[in-house]
Amino acid sequence: MHPLHERLTERLPEGLELASNVVSTEEVAIQAPEAIRLRCVAMGIEYLDKAPDFSPDAVALIDADRAVRLGIVPLQIESRYLLVAMEDPFQLASVDEVAGVVRRPVKRVGLTRGAFRDLLRRAYGTTAARMAESLGGQEDAAEEAEHNLDAIEADDIHRMAEQPTLINLVNLLLLEAIQTRASDVHIEPFESELKVKYRIDGVLIEQPPPPKQLQAAIIGRIKIMAHMNIAERYVPQDGHIALRFEGRKVDIRVSTVPTIYGESIVMRILDKSNLSLDLRSLGMSDTHRRAMDRLVEKPHGLLLVTGPTGSGKTTTLYAALSQLYDPRKKIITIEDPVEYELNGINQIPVNPKRGLTFATGLRAILRQDPDVILVGEIRDRETVDIAIRSALTGHLILSTLHTNDALSSTGRLIDMGAEPYLVASVLEGLLAQRLGRRICSHCRVQAPLGEDLSVRIRPDERELFVNGGFAGAGCEECKGSGFRNRVGFYELVRMSAALRAAVSESKTPAELRRVVGDDFVSMRQDGMLKAAHGITTVTEVLRATQDLDEG
Repeated sequence: MHPLHERLTERLPEGLELASNVVSTEEVAIQAPEAIRLRCVAMGIEYLDKAPDFSPDAVALIDADRAVRLGIVPLQIESRYLLVAMEDPFQLASVDEVAGVVRRPVKRVGLTRGAFRDLLRRAYGTTAARMAESLGGQEDAAEEAEHNLDAIEADDIHRMAEQPTLINLVNLLLLEAIQTRASDVHIEPFESELKVKYRIDGVLIEQPPPPKQLQAAIIGRIKIMAHMNIAERYVPQDGHIALRFEGRKVDIRVSTVPTIYGESIVMRILDKSNLSLDLRSLGMSDTHRRAMDRLVEKPHGLLLVTGPTGSGKTTTLYAALSQLYDPRKKIITIEDPVEYELNGINQIPVNPKRGLTFATGLRAILRQDPDVILVGEIRDRETVDIAIRSALTGHLILSTLHTNDALSSTGRLIDMGAEPYLVASVLEGLLAQRLGRRICSHCRVQAPLGEDLSVRIRPDERELFVNGGFAGAGCEECKGSGFRNRVGFYELVRMSAALRAAVSESKTPAELRRVVGDDFVSMRQDGMLKAAHGITTVTEVLRATQDLDEG
């Protein structure tokens, strides 16, 4: 055995082996990060856990496209060589290519994956924006192109969209969105520019725009990736992109609509690694969690989660399902679309083009002998009727509804044609929710409430903030925003005998509120309590719940 191979083998973590036919240091076959660290130590190559400083002059020697492709970031220009950082310093083909480009020897430094990606972002900034700028060409060309988008043929768009640099640009645009924890990417065409926005923690943040003349090629590339009809530009389309990022699967739902200046695209990023299937981490209080536990343990009935689009209803239901999962139970979902794959649960995607709607799917599910059924959304009379009948015949039904608050859900079901007495008999619980931004835990500080906020809250709420509120000062972890991730504001209603009687008489939400009792905690009250504990800010609570009648 080669001496180096013997030394490394002794230090490798359990379960990791080297190739047995190693005869030189250049032929050691290692993939694991810890093994790379050990090999660097053995070879005398510095290996760092934190991204080092770099020289802008050195970074300028290698363009962003090449740096991402080769996995190399230049650090310093020394007298005889170029010092570079690499996640894997033993990718010798990459080292040779850089040495050929800069015309000098290359000295390597190893970095952990997290440190390397942080260095890459710091060194090249918004990589996709820089690539777009280099692709853009002259402003005159942009002015000429912006008036001729309709005249571009589908074959021309396809040819532009297949250019390697354009492909890298779109890939990097998606990569940056995933790295910044964006939930959506918006590409919006206007008369003289193409706007790109990332929705991060529920707020749209505009990015440096690519040149207008790249509009057709960028949109065409995205449509090719989503398996859409690239020649159809005047009808809305939906598609799907599946990609792998850092070893995990990321699904992207793509939607296009025609506007007067071209197609507007929204890409919804469904990153399972960011999905928390625990009600505590979603921000639900202990009281609400205990009540939810009792509701999902019921053998039959209807549990509704309500709120506007994007308020986290599906995530809450997923968390409830993960808690419900038991190999002895048959759990089936029907969703539009299936946002995340859940182990051990049968998930059915709605497909209206083939006749599979919520109503037809739910009817078929009942023949599968299920114990628990999740219906992605109740949106018509037929689905309401089948859901109610299912709950009456011994099934637990979980579903969502679009209403402003929990108690409005009863009136919404009745408006869709359900009999009030049936609604009253099958409903077990109503959960309404909104989402607000969570204060970054790394830079949270106490802050005075301010006169403008004090006048917007009620006297009983002001008592929670006698010592002021909290805010995020802004740091590297939250990219200076003061917020990181989101938290839910909830209100939960469990059906009682008095409430069932009021629902069967079609009482209004205001009348139902009086029946619920004084222990009812509204979304706004829940949010204010979280603001008082430094989880979020008063401004976020008011923004998320301002459309609710607290009277």
